[in-house]
Amino acid sequence: MAVFACTGKLVVIPTDTVYGVGCHALDDAAIRRLYQIKQRPLYKAIPVLLADIADLEKVANHLPLMAQEYINKHWPGALTIVLPKRAGLPPALSPDDTIAVRIPDHQAARAVIRAAGGVMAVTSANLSGQPPAETAEQALAQLGGLVTAVLDDGPSPKGLASTVIDCTGDSPVVLRQGPVVID
Repeated sequence: MAVFACTGKLVVIPTDTVYGVGCHALDDAAIRRLYQIKQRPLYKAIPVLLADIADLEKVANHLPLMAQEYINKHWPGALTIVLPKRAGLPPALSPDDTIAVRIPDHQAARAVIRAAGGVMAVTSANLSGQPPAETAEQALAQLGGLVTAVLDDGPSPKGLASTVIDCTGDSPVVLRQGPVVID
């Protein structure tokens, strides 16, 4: 895909939750541009979307057992899991030693992510503090002219950002409730 051959370019993609805007997860300049166009504070890490489970090793240092159980039950799907971050990732990706990851249950999104090498830094396609885009048109209204391309695949099926769970401690901690209910 030619979009990813250009350093610093951003694209809007549909997912199984809301539309996302992102770039290659190993391109520090593009990640910094992502923060800039979203007007996102640097202390808020950018999640990484994966094409396939094998891509997890590109960004995570190791996989705690409790995280594996959530992956087996909810991936692909609307569950983002915070894990220990692999050394050597771009500093802009997250300000600490953790990384938030998920595999979306959306074939078009996974095809784009696969074309980008299996890992993309993706956050909701909106300006910080605004409602997340549920359609390509909503994403364009907020980000048009700031992104290289928009993949329109109709309205988001869930319209709600993913559930986020931190699996870096002794027990899981839900950081954001979304479509996946953690019991």
